[in-house]
Amino acid sequence: MTLVLSIGGSVIGGDQDRLSEYAEILQRLASDHTVFVVVGGGETARDYISRARMWGADEAFCDLIGIAVTRLNARLLIAALGNRAYPVPPETHEDAAIAVLSGRIVVMGGTVPGHTTDAVAAILAEFVHADLMINATSTDGIYTSDPKKDPNAVKLDKISPRRLIEIIAGSKMEAGANLPLDMLAVKVIERSGIPTVVIDGRRPQSLFDAVRGKSVGTRVQ
Repeated sequence: MTLVLSIGGSVIGGDQDRLSEYAEILQRLASDHTVFVVVGGGETARDYISRARMWGADEAFCDLIGIAVTRLNARLLIAALGNRAYPVPPETHEDAAIAVLSGRIVVMGGTVPGHTTDAVAAILAEFVHADLMINATSTDGIYTSDPKKDPNAVKLDKISPRRLIEIIAGSKMEAGANLPLDMLAVKVIERSGIPTVVIDGRRPQSLFDAVRGKSVGTRVQ
């Protein structure tokens, strides 16, 4: 099975133990599956972007800062994976598809301004004909609204891409935006029919449950 995993930068940033656990789990998964990983920028990217905006940087410039941070995070995960990982983060989807021919885990960050790493992962999943995309975030799934702001938000076990598009339609899209999945990612998921699961990235073991088809997080299909 070909897997594409999108890991939020906030999930692994600054937590050495969790990063080590992810590295161990990814190596185990790679024994039976072809594994691609796209890593986000997290709080570090948002901090750098916020500071750049203070000097009047435009959103495209801020996107480039975020992309640079995602690639640093990707290198950190590559270091944790050792020789089980392809040694350089690919900068395009084509390069990622070539890199995986090495038989190693391919880890990458962002690609171009305007594309979040979730969108990068969705496009990659479509490009390599992935069997499953897993999005590891800092929440335990997708809710009807932001659970941090709305106490009445309800967690969803399953949702269609069309319904998810309706939920996130009003969200603000800017460099460093922090959403379970962004609009472009969901539209790619919808058009290509990629089975996608949004899981709690703070529990790396959830990866195994998602791959085995167990009920975990929120399934987008």
